[in-house]
Amino acid sequence: MNIIPTKETPPTLIRTNKFTEGFQNIVDAYGVGSYREVNPALFTIITFPFLFAVMFGDFGHGFVMFLFALLLVLNENHPRLSQSQEIMRMFFNGRYILLLMGLFSVYTGLIYNDCFSKSVNLFGSGWNVSAMYSSSHSPAEHQKMVLWNDSVVRHSRVLQLDPSVPGVFRGPYPLGIDPIWNLATNRLTFLNSFKMKMSVILGIIHMTFGVVLGIFNHLHFRKKFNIYLVSIPELLFMLCMFGYLIFMIVYKWLVYSAKTSRAAPSILIEFINMFLFPASETSGLYVGQEHVQRLLLAVTALSVPVLFLGRPLFLLWLHNGRSCLGVSRSGYTLVRRDSEEEMSLLGSHDIEEGGNQMDDGCREARCEEFNFGEILMTQVIHSIEYCLGCVSNTASYLRLWALSLAHARWNFRTNSTLVQAPNLFLSHLDCFHRSSMTTWHDRIAVSRRLSDFWRIIMF
Repeated sequence: MNIIPTKETPPTLIRTNKFTEGFQNIVDAYGVGSYREVNPALFTIITFPFLFAVMFGDFGHGFVMFLFALLLVLNENHPRLSQSQEIMRMFFNGRYILLLMGLFSVYTGLIYNDCFSKSVNLFGSGWNVSAMYSSSHSPAEHQKMVLWNDSVVRHSRVLQLDPSVPGVFRGPYPLGIDPIWNLATNRLTFLNSFKMKMSVILGIIHMTFGVVLGIFNHLHFRKKFNIYLVSIPELLFMLCMFGYLIFMIVYKWLVYSAKTSRAAPSILIEFINMFLFPASETSGLYVGQEHVQRLLLAVTALSVPVLFLGRPLFLLWLHNGRSCLGVSRSGYTLVRRDSEEEMSLLGSHDIEEGGNQMDDGCREARCEEFNFGEILMTQVIHSIEYCLGCVSNTASYLRLWALSLAHARWNFRTNSTLVQAPNLFLSHLDCFHRSSMTTWHDRIAVSRRLSDFWRIIMF
């Protein structure tokens, strides 16, 4: 057997089974990993269904999906399922994906406290409405409009609970969202803020995890210089901006309670002021916030040139210092070996441990393969794509919030329509009986009312 030295990368073979095949196909649709790289499909088994469940957080709908997928899994050996029509075969091939998506949707539905667009009161609400009512108000309390009296209850269309009043807010709900928010008029305002922040946090953690997987690739291929010159600057760029955004969100959740929520500053304004350097110092989230933000911006700015130029300049220095390595060739002695990176850059054809010897022409052709301009251009394109992708992908993760909002609004519209439908149907039937319909105008009027009724049913 003759071993032929080559620089061609071997093809990638990933062994799958019936459970992992669907998730591997999702990863391969984006791109197939190189030989011996970390396979992200292992982590996609959890992250893909979970991110879907963030958008589709409904206990009832998720349980229906779980039962449908479980039925396909239990009957997977049935020959008609594997030989059915194309659409049904797609469901069958992704049965394990649907199973986990339904299971995670049940979990997020419990967190959202959403079951067919209705809240479930299992532990009792943490808000007490009766504490807001008082039959006798003092003048000060009446001017502040803290408590309710009989006239306020009778003549106000919207009543607002004040958590600063003793006994109104008794504590957070043990699991998920408090069911009283399902009755509030500002329900979507509260849920939008919660889901938007949660989507940003999950998105930044997901992207940071992808950079960490790249570190394991560099360790495996013994290219530690990529860790210091690529991965660490990428992490600093990500965490000093968007990681700090996560810190502000969590800090605001922990420091400001329901009673002090009116004094809490806006995270959006604070994050924008981080880049604008306002002249007037305003009270921020914590003491010394301005100095911390300037330090983070300085680290972010310094990581960009390292990310753009660090790796190309290091490879150029390594290429120019190749003659000083003293690598063992035929008739020579191994003098020193500086690092694993230098040895990996040389290539297997330059190192001989007692094997065949390549001629001078071929060796010179190998040395001419190093192209600094190409390496620099590739690194610049990668760095620009990464820096812009950090911003655009963070905004793209807001789709988790947007689709969750669309799902909630669709359920709300459907449920409200179904509740109103019987009364509308009875009123239209009564119109049929009472109207003599002696003229065409009467018939047209009734038909229009029926068309309005069916339009409400359909939309």
